[in-house]
Parts: sequence; structure tokens; C-alpha cells
Amino acid sequence: MFKQYTWLALVIGLSHSASSWAQADYSPQTLVETLNSLPQACRSVTTDHWSESSIQQLQRFYQSLEYTPLWQDAAPRDQLVSLISDTRYDGLEPSLYQLRYATLLAQPASLQQHACAELLLSHGYLQVLQHLRDGVLDPSIVEPYWYETAVAPLPAPPIVDTALAGLADLPGVFAQVRPQHSSYQKLREVLKNSTVLSPVDWGEIPVAGKSIRVGMHDARVPQLQERLALAGYLSTDVGLLTAVSPETNVAQESAVDALLYSEKLAVAVKAFQQDHYLEDDGIVGPATLRELNISPEQRLMQVRINLERLRWLDKLLEPTMLLVDIAGARLLYFRNGEIVWRTRTQVGTVRRQTPLLKSRITHLTVNPTWTVPPTILREDKLPAIRRDIGYLARSNMSVLDYQGNVLDPYSVDWRAPSGIMLRQGPGPSNALGLVAIRFANPFAVYLHDTPSQHLFGRATRTVSSGCVRVEEAQKLVDQLLFEATDQERERIEHIQASGKTRNVDLPKPIPVLLAYWTVEVDMDNRLRFRSDIYGHDAKVAAALKAAQR
Repeated sequence: MFKQYTWLALVIGLSHSASSWAQADYSPQTLVETLNSLPQACRSVTTDHWSESSIQQLQRFYQSLEYTPLWQDAAPRDQLVSLISDTRYDGLEPSLYQLRYATLLAQPASLQQHACAELLLSHGYLQVLQHLRDGVLDPSIVEPYWYETAVAPLPAPPIVDTALAGLADLPGVFAQVRPQHSSYQKLREVLKNSTVLSPVDWGEIPVAGKSIRVGMHDARVPQLQERLALAGYLSTDVGLLTAVSPETNVAQESAVDALLYSEKLAVAVKAFQQDHYLEDDGIVGPATLRELNISPEQRLMQVRINLERLRWLDKLLEPTMLLVDIAGARLLYFRNGEIVWRTRTQVGTVRRQTPLLKSRITHLTVNPTWTVPPTILREDKLPAIRRDIGYLARSNMSVLDYQGNVLDPYSVDWRAPSGIMLRQGPGPSNALGLVAIRFANPFAVYLHDTPSQHLFGRATRTVSSGCVRVEEAQKLVDQLLFEATDQERERIEHIQASGKTRNVDLPKPIPVLLAYWTVEVDMDNRLRFRSDIYGHDAKVAAALKAAQR
């Protein structure tokens, strides 16, 4: 193996150069001695922190190359610098990857200083590949997912092996380690061509005051129009409305017109609302103002956060799977890498969040009963029962003890009940609707139908107690039974028609991923931002800033 990598180095011209600083008197022994004396050997060159693992990686890296120096020639060094600089479109900070030592290698210096610069630049090379592939942060600490054992991500190969193989084609290895999923690739390309990287601060529109509706005059209208124009929602050739000195009646009328919230401006507001997953009613209320007032710097950080997330999620995606987009409250069904079906969902509230997890859908419950979870029993059902015990009969609910025996509701002390549970019978009014889609997890969550169909019309659908309610759930069942025989389908239809509660196994388990992201690129290559409903962005942002420091 050592000979192989030495040959690679020779092929790409890394050890031959008339201008090499090491041509006359450099020997691999200098690198060996420097590597074995880290971090003390390079204290005069850098104050950067050397972790034990990074030193071990460098030792293995150069041992495999028989300690051949890599970056003293300008061509490979400049290529590496360019590739690292380009990672700003991946949401990374290129300066973290030791680029300043490329300059030192091009200048006269002692052999010791050049050896340190060589090692530091290689350290940056290894680190940037690791971050592009796996992310800057450890998701198990910052944003952990629960995994069923059968679908847990496999460990990635050591980054040193990838980096060694990539020396023959540096652009190729950078492209290889990046997530290949289209969501990442599209977001990266849009960021490259977006004004998000060179933002103009547009200030804040005052939140105090009534919601602005078409036909109203409001002092915030000029600021609103300027903000929409700067973000590209309003053509600047219309001319920004500015204050007019009211010296004449005409000027006074113009000043009043400048404060008018017009239909034309409302169209731009609706486009903004659509891009930010708000109710696109054209009314400038608190939610719209909150999104309008998010600064360009914050939006750029939001993009960086989601590029980081997509690096994590890339290892969890499979060609055929069910993907629940929590922040977007929607569901995507992939088959052989293509989206074959999608629908809206209702997800958990801020207090009862839908968890992040990956599992496998194994079976369906047709005509399900619903056993009320303890939290919902305590916080939602008990107050309703105490007001009117007839609530139980109207809701088709039975009272049971922990052994499953049915109790007389009038025998229970509803002021301080103990040892009981509520179970709702099957039927269209059941909280789970006509079907529940089951997968292993410790949170007692699943996908299910719902009688609350009207809530799918909302732009914000954080309304459940943690489970995922699926619009047109029967169509999802049809997708999950794609490989079922006609006989199996007929049997399920018979069960559905009978009204009886039965579990039905899928022909084979299907992976399901409940994931969270707040930025995406739409079909028109426009950036679309979502509200950070669960506050996960703030945690990732804080961790990224700490990593930069």
C-alpha cells in the first residue's frame, strides 16, 4: 500500500519540482521528526490546537505516503486552496482549514517551518474532507436521532483512506465526499448564485400596530416596500416610495399615497409568504413581520445550518423510503430514488414535538382503537370529563383498568382517578381515523389517518400530540402495499369494510425517516425558508459558532 501511494504522489508531480524548497536538502526524516514531536515542534509556526486524533491521522497519512511531502509545488497547493475556498458554498468557513500555511510554503523559511506548514495544510485537507462528508458537528450531541437497529447508519470509512485515494484527483475527491442528494446539491448551487452571501442589511419594520390590509394607510408601508424590493419580491423599476415634503396639496396627496397598502404590494407580500410557508393572504400580521425582520446574516446562518443537517441526513436516506418533513409538515414517498407520492401532514405542537427518528414500517392497524396516552389523558381528557361525563359516550370512549377490564365511568373518582385508561372505539370519528401505520420507536408515535381533515388547509400544521397525521392516508396505504398481491389487497379491503380492528403486516418493512430541516430549494430554484417551529436551528447555530471559535 505504501508503494501505491508513493507512486500516486509521483504521478501527480507532488515530489518533483525545480522550484521545490526541499529539492536540495529536504529529506523525509524532517517530516518524521516533526510528526513525532507534535505539537511542540510547530509551536513557533502556529498556536492552533492539535488533538491527539488529528496527530494520529497525520502520522498514518504520511506513513502511507512514505513521508513524501505533498504541497511544496505551487500547482497542487493552489488547487487545494481553490477547492477549500469553494467550500464556502457548502456553508463551511474556509479559513478554518489552514489556508494561511499555503502562503508560508511559497515563501523562504526554515526546513522546520516548511515541514510544519506542510503538515498543517494536510491537516486542513483531512479536516475539510471529514466536514464535507460527515458535518462539522456531531449530530448525536447537537440534534440526535433515534434509530431502529436494522436501519442505523453504518460507520463511514476512515477519512485518511479517502484522502489518500483522492490525491490523484483532488476535485474528484471533494465532489465525492459531498452529499450526492439533490437537496444538498441544489441548495449549494443556489447559494453560489444568491445574494445571501453578500447581503444588504434591510433593517426592521416596526411590529407594533395593527395588521396591514389592502386599502389601509400605514406609516410602515414604505419600509415594507423597500424590504420586499431588496429581497427581490418587488421590481425596483417601480421606484421605492419615499417621503414627500407636504408643501402643496399634491405633495400631501402623494405622501398619503406613499402610505397606502395597495393590491400590487399585497401580491409581493403573498409571494413572500409562500416562500416562507405562511398563510398567503397578503395580510401583514405578526407572523409575516417576524419573517420579514429576520436579517440577511440570520438567513445565511439558516442556510449554513441546513447544509450541515443535509450532511447528516445524507447517510439516512434510502432509495425506497418514507420521509416525513417535520418543519414543512409534509410526507414524501420515495421509490427507487424517485418521489412517487407526496401529501400534507399535521405534526406535533411545540409542547408535544414529533421526534427525530429512523425506523421501519412493519404493519398497519386497520380500524384502529386509540388508547389515550397519559399526558393527553391528564391535560386534555380529564378536564373535559370533569365538565361533563357524557363526553365519554359522545366520544365513543370506554374506561378500562390496567388489566383491560371495562369499568363503569360513574364508579371512577374523576377528581383523582388512578389505575385507569381511556380507549376510543374504532370508526370514522376515532382520533386515528381508519388506519394507523406502525413502526418501532420508544416514543409511542406513528403515522395515522385523522377526522380533523380541515386542519390540512392551514399553512402551519403543528397541531398533533407528536404523532404524524396524514392527509389521504388510504392513498399512503396503497403505496405501502405496492408489492402486495391482489388477494392481500382484497383481504385488507374486507377488514376495512367489517369495521373490526386488525393488524396487517406489510409484504416487507419500509424505512421511515422523521426529519427536520428549515430551508429548501423549490422547483424554480428559489430559496424557501420555514419557521424554526421547534427551535432546533438555534442549537445548531450556537454549536457551529462555537466550532468556529
